[in-house]
Amino acid sequence: MTVLTNKQTVAPLGSAATATAPRSIGALVKAYVALTKPRIIELLLITTLPVMFLAAHGLPDLWAATATMVFGTLSAGSANVLNCYIDRDIDRTMRRTRRRPLAKHDVSPMGALIFGVILGTLSTLGLALTVNGLAAALALGAILFYVFVYSLVLKRRTSQNIVWGGIAGCMPVLIGWAGITGGLSWAPVVLFGVVFFWTPPHTWTLAMRYREDYAAADVPMLPVVTTERRVVQQVVAYTWATVLCSLLLWPIAGTSLLYPAAALVLGAVCLVEVYRLLGRVNAGKTGVDLRPMRFFHWSNIYLALLFLAVALDSLVA
Repeated sequence: MTVLTNKQTVAPLGSAATATAPRSIGALVKAYVALTKPRIIELLLITTLPVMFLAAHGLPDLWAATATMVFGTLSAGSANVLNCYIDRDIDRTMRRTRRRPLAKHDVSPMGALIFGVILGTLSTLGLALTVNGLAAALALGAILFYVFVYSLVLKRRTSQNIVWGGIAGCMPVLIGWAGITGGLSWAPVVLFGVVFFWTPPHTWTLAMRYREDYAAADVPMLPVVTTERRVVQQVVAYTWATVLCSLLLWPIAGTSLLYPAAALVLGAVCLVEVYRLLGRVNAGKTGVDLRPMRFFHWSNIYLALLFLAVALDSLVA
C-alpha cells in the first residue's frame, strides 16, 4: 500500500468558496442536480433494479421496487453531493472537474452541505417508512462510508483508495435485495463481489487517462504512484476476479443457463479487451497510445449487460 502525505486541505466555508449565484432559478436547480452526479447514479441504479428481479424470482412488487429506486437515488445523490463538498478544492485543480458547480462557485459550500444532508435524511427516512429498516440502514451506511471513510480518509492518503472506498458503490446491490426480501442472502453477496472487483480496474483506467490531473491535485491514485505496466497488471488481475466471481451466481442463485452463458460471453469480451491493453503496454506504448479509455468504456458495457442478464434470467427461469 502506498501512502502519500496529504498536501490538500478542504477549503473553509468562508474562503474563495463564495458562490456566484446562477442567473436564474433554472440554472440554480441545474447546478444542484449536477452536484448529485446523475451519471454515477444511473450506473448504481443499473445494479439495483436487476437484483430486485432476482430477489423476487421475476417481477418485483411495484411499490417496493419504486420506493427503493426513488429513495436509493436520493441516497446516492446525498453521498455524491457531500463528496463534491469535501473535494471542492480538488475539483478546482483538476481540468476534468473544473466545471462542477462548487468549482465554478455556482453553489455555495454551505448550500451544498445542507443539500447533501437533506437528501441523506430524506432517503433514510423514506426507506425506513416505505420499504424496511434494513434497506434504510444499508443506505445510510453507504452514505457514511463514502463520506467519512472514502472521501475524508482514503482518497487523499493511499493508492488503494478506490479498492476499499468502492465498497460504497457495491451497497445498492444489497439495498435492492433487502428492499424486496427484508433480508440478505448469498446471491446479493456474490453480486456485491462482482461490483467490488469491477470497480478498481474501471476507475484505474480512467485515472490512467487523467493521471496528470490526479497528480496535480495530489490524489495518490494507483497510476500516479506506480508504472503503467504495474497498473495494467492490476487491472488484468481484478478483471479476472470480476469474471470468476460473476460465474458463482449460477450455482448459488440457481439461475437458468441464460445467465451463465451471458456471463461467459461478456467476461470473455472483457478479458480480450484487457489483454489488448496489456499487449499495448508490453509493446512499449505509453500515455494516450495505451488507450486505457477503451477498457473503461467496455467495463461500463460489461456491467450493464451482466446485470441485464440477471434480470432477464429471473423473468424466464
